[in-house]
Amino acid sequence: MGKIEKRQTLLKQIISETPFIKDKELARILNVSIQTIRLDRLELSIPEYRERIKNIAYDSQKEEFRLLPIDEVIGELIDLELDNSAVSILEIEGNEHVFSRNQIVRGHYLFAQANSLAIAVINDELALTSQANMRFLEQVKQNDKVIAKAKVKETDFENRRALVEVKSFVNGNIVFLCDFEFYRSNWVDLKANDRDRKRTSFSLINT
Repeated sequence: MGKIEKRQTLLKQIISETPFIKDKELARILNVSIQTIRLDRLELSIPEYRERIKNIAYDSQKEEFRLLPIDEVIGELIDLELDNSAVSILEIEGNEHVFSRNQIVRGHYLFAQANSLAIAVINDELALTSQANMRFLEQVKQNDKVIAKAKVKETDFENRRALVEVKSFVNGNIVFLCDFEFYRSNWVDLKANDRDRKRTSFSLINT
């Protein structure tokens, strides 16, 4: 196997294991130019970064569920299992994300990423945020990559409420945490077996 074939084999392996990796990171790992990476991808019929992200997001839906449009999610949506969990990535690249005096990220961007991800994970077109309890745990700066992970913690079908926890990480360290409570309208439209599987109670609230 020649040098080019070895590089392209490794390229396919890296993208398969880390589909949201960008061309500039691949170029650094493989010690070639970004243009070489692009040419290799074209030759191997591997789509560019944004298309791979969209494909992963859509492929994660195996049933006929509502999906918040990808362009309405702050950051790149990379994983979605409705009424269960979701993951997005926000790269802090532009100056508009940070304060000019210290390059620290403006807090509302972290909240917007978390809130839009929490809304996306709820299988309801009319899901509305009713409460949000947030904590900023560490500073986030320009050029950081923020990975937000949403998890549906509880669903109360009787009161039409859902609780979603979102944790945001930079380099494996949690930087932002928010617990959302949502009003949901479509609980009667969920399949009976889904309701049975997902039903939990807010016993601590109701007692």
